[in-house]
Amino acid sequence: MTRSAAEAVGAQLLACRETLAVAESCTGGYLGHLCTLVQGSSDWFLGGIICYANEVKTRELGVSEEMLEDVGAVSEPVARQIAHAVQERFGSSWGIGISGIAGPNGGTPEKPVGLVMIAIAGPDGVRVERCQFHGDRLAIKQQAAEHALELVLRRSTTDS
Repeated sequence: MTRSAAEAVGAQLLACRETLAVAESCTGGYLGHLCTLVQGSSDWFLGGIICYANEVKTRELGVSEEMLEDVGAVSEPVARQIAHAVQERFGSSWGIGISGIAGPNGGTPEKPVGLVMIAIAGPDGVRVERCQFHGDRLAIKQQAAEHALELVLRRSTTDS
């Protein structure tokens, strides 16, 4: 039986005595769900914020209304800010910020359905990856959450 990405992240974070917090928009809590499926995750997973509405991004994570109006919620600057903010607010070693368009509606030629910005805030700063996932709404949410965990695993393994 192979380990899930969440199990691998948990094992790595435990080994390094590090923690994780998440701020999720398009995944709507799916990332936190994957983390809490792992037995003992309370030793490394601090929690998260589902920041689906822009008002929550502003009120809970400090994203400026102007930024949301100028570049939109699905953008590198917003993903960067929510990852950094959740890391700070929870006092975690790592923070994940996810914002995207899960569909089936809401896409544009510039920002199509399946576009997801994943930001990872770590000890060495914040890195953002622009991803394009395919499938139905659930498939996009699943792919985004799994990929975010893989990004943390890669970063935590190389930064440790």
